Amino acid sequence: MLATWWVWVAAGLALAILEVVVPGYIFVGFALGAVLTGVLIGLGLPGSGWMLATPLNALLVFALMSLACWLILRRVLGRRGQSKRIHHDINDG
Repeated sequence: MLATWWVWVAAGLALAILEVVVPGYIFVGFALGAVLTGVLIGLGLPGSGWMLATPLNALLVFALMSLACWLILRRVLGRRGQSKRIHHDINDG
């Protein structure tokens, strides 16, 4: 069942819906990782047959995609609780 592309896309959509319900950016990396895994399996690119060999391979791809998405989103959105301190005001003379 893990080798079916639509299962991964559906799981990604379910995680994205869960992300809307739960505060914070917790599930968005997993959602993007699941959708990207489904897209890779669905496209059936040459050399991607090893992903379908065992369910563990698909889980490995999902884990790596989720980690990459999480790291990219963390860089783009910043860390939680991080704020900028402004020491100079534009209205100061």
